[in-house]
Amino acid sequence: MRFTTLIGTEDLSNHIGDKDWAVVDCRFLLSRPEKGYQDYLDAHIAGAVYAHLDHDLSGVKIPGETGRHPLPGTRAFSETLSLWGVDSNTQVVVYDDSSGSMAARLWWMLRWVGHKQAALLDGGWQSWQKLELPIRSGPEYRPEKRFKTNEIPDLLINAAQVQNFLGNPDYLILDARAAERYRGEIETIDPVAGHIPGAVSSPFQENLTADGKFLAPEILRTRYEKLMKPVSPSNVICYCGSGVTAAHNLLAIAHAGLGMGKLYAGSWSEWVADPARPVARG
Repeated sequence: MRFTTLIGTEDLSNHIGDKDWAVVDCRFLLSRPEKGYQDYLDAHIAGAVYAHLDHDLSGVKIPGETGRHPLPGTRAFSETLSLWGVDSNTQVVVYDDSSGSMAARLWWMLRWVGHKQAALLDGGWQSWQKLELPIRSGPEYRPEKRFKTNEIPDLLINAAQVQNFLGNPDYLILDARAAERYRGEIETIDPVAGHIPGAVSSPFQENLTADGKFLAPEILRTRYEKLMKPVSPSNVICYCGSGVTAAHNLLAIAHAGLGMGKLYAGSWSEWVADPARPVARG
């Protein structure tokens, strides 16, 4: 069985040690960039390798041009996957300790380069610990494989395209940040507060239950169909602060059986880097 959106802890536990399964720890804290790796070294799911948001899942940041977490090139990302022992036959499972807010980035990136056998561990590190499933400490490595990229460019959208679609009723822009950041009441990271004009607030936390797991597919489907109607899911554009938590909404849409939307990877931090781009508040 292939897992393409979410996977439960018990299903993953049945495959610990399976050479055709790769587990990737994506724990990361924006305010303390090295904490996630230290937490990984202290304890992680047995056999997991570590993905650092800044080093492995992002490219070169250019002040005044890119957002805070620009995507790496597909060649560089392919080399990273190869080092992690991932090829076209590998089932990849990603996890974090923040309800998927970080790990969903890697899930989306795998889809972007054509790898569908990737799933996020529902409930993450906390659920694994709660069931007292196998853990290890220290760094881990997997035998290297060769990952061949088959990029799906339609999953990605840039700032110029977003600007061209403003006001177009055939497209929907969803903002995954907290509602108060969307409204421009506060801005804790970026230099300008507000949102992309016409965007709809859709905080990623609303994809989750009280215990940090994803809502059932039918509930997510109802939620997103209400937001989308009558826009096609393929014309839904998701963004956040820097292209990380926006992937959580894209994962929720896919888990609901609605297909794949588009990621504006530069997101708000890239949008406001150019003062000529319009900003809305309220």
